Amino acid sequence: MTHIFHRSPSSPPAIAVHGEGGFIHSADGRQFFDGSGGAAVSCLGHGHPEVIDAVVQQMHKLEYAHTGFFSSEPAEKLASLLASHSPPTLNNVYFLSSGSEAIETTLKMARQYHVERGEPQRRHNIARKLSYHGNTLGALAIGGHVGRRALYQPLLVQAHHVSPCFARHYRQADETDDAYASRLASEFEQLILELGPDTVSTFVAETVVGATAGAVAPVPGYFQKIRAVCDRYGVLLIMDEVMSGVGRTGTYHAFEQEGVVPDLLTMAKGLGGGYQPIAAVMVADKVVDAIVAGSGAFQHGHTYVGHPVACAAALAVQTIIQRDQLVQRSASMGQHLRALLTQRFGDHANVGDIRGRGLFQAIELVASRDPDRPFDPSLQIHAKIKRQAQQVGLLCYPGGGCIDGVHGDHVLLAPPYNSREGVLEMAVDRLGQAIDLVLNETAGKSGT
Repeated sequence: MTHIFHRSPSSPPAIAVHGEGGFIHSADGRQFFDGSGGAAVSCLGHGHPEVIDAVVQQMHKLEYAHTGFFSSEPAEKLASLLASHSPPTLNNVYFLSSGSEAIETTLKMARQYHVERGEPQRRHNIARKLSYHGNTLGALAIGGHVGRRALYQPLLVQAHHVSPCFARHYRQADETDDAYASRLASEFEQLILELGPDTVSTFVAETVVGATAGAVAPVPGYFQKIRAVCDRYGVLLIMDEVMSGVGRTGTYHAFEQEGVVPDLLTMAKGLGGGYQPIAAVMVADKVVDAIVAGSGAFQHGHTYVGHPVACAAALAVQTIIQRDQLVQRSASMGQHLRALLTQRFGDHANVGDIRGRGLFQAIELVASRDPDRPFDPSLQIHAKIKRQAQQVGLLCYPGGGCIDGVHGDHVLLAPPYNSREGVLEMAVDRLGQAIDLVLNETAGKSGT
């Protein structure tokens, strides 16, 4: 009997008792390859001795100090490391405990920035459909996935949403990448004009969309056009790299591949690698300067901001990533993973797309490829694949509604950066087994 209110109380999960490298062992003796890093968290895998030592050493020194009174050595060192691997204008760091907290912090930081500059009318936040930015109410309001928002819609504050940059489903047949990006930028600009060009505070976007659409990268030039619109109307650009950042897509920051620099950047999962709960917001100098020159203090905070042990863990993780050149390894092993997925699923009758960057790859499942038709959402194909994959020893990250919030099934893989080629081959093989078992069972029940 469990006294935990689990996510699915009717089917409590297995108990994990040990982790080593890319594998998790359960209490009933089974072993699973953590092919999704949990939720793209475990960038170094499990049980890394250097990170564990860093946590233990910090616990011996200082476990907690409230940032209303003190900073800490690991927090200062971690902030310096992050700044040293970022553009010079993105030079300031605010630590938190989760990606949702980080998103909420950016919205409040942007609001205060505008107020300090004498523009208190700037109150509107614009994001994109199909996006996901967290589960707290403010972050959920910014998110644009109708399925995730539906239950809590009456509680959500107002936010505005424009079309996603999802070429597979929304670029017109005769449209070039440049024309498609221009159309999306024009839609964004038109919404700004409708709301009032001096009333918009932020534009929020995942650099590479993760959970809700499955490793969807923008078309070339998209973010440059969005950045130009933001600059034209004084809107702050917030890029959400909670899932896709810190090396996951093959560059340290995912935005490096877009030719832009955001005003505010969120990071979380790969920052601490799961060894402690930690997130961060990286803040442009102009935002900090406006607040310092105005009221002089950011009117925000949480109890565990800058937690010394969490910062010590993240500092160790980031030091290892840099020392062992794991960002470059994420890029090269990502190419290998893409090749394996293409070899296994490129001609699969029920795989309509293989996409992603670095070790952030996904496949989209379809009922048929010609015509391109998704499965009936009631079949819950993605959820069945997750369960079947776990039965054959693979943990993967599925999602439903990747086309419009209701239709579309995908499975995301985000293994540790230090994964070996043979392990990735095993993961793709197990995913193939799971998919074929689920689809054969589905076809059998439908009589096809």
